[in-house]
Amino acid sequence: MTKKENYWTSPRADGRWASQREGSQRPSRVFDTQRESWEYSQDRARDTGGEAILQGRGGQIRERNTYGRDPFPPKG
Repeated sequence: MTKKENYWTSPRADGRWASQREGSQRPSRVFDTQRESWEYSQDRARDTGGEAILQGRGGQIRERNTYGRDPFPPKG
């Protein structure tokens, strides 16, 4: 089974957007738009069964999507 990896989409100082695997030192890819970077992060997280996290310009998490099996699904 593939290792679950989380991917972050976050803004850069140069105005571009980075998609980066959690724990890595460098971005996986850099994009001109947030949409491109977010779609890339979602695809990579989906491939590994991990989580995609979207960080806004203010530093707060705007959205997060978990892929694969959730070990503790909510009841109801």
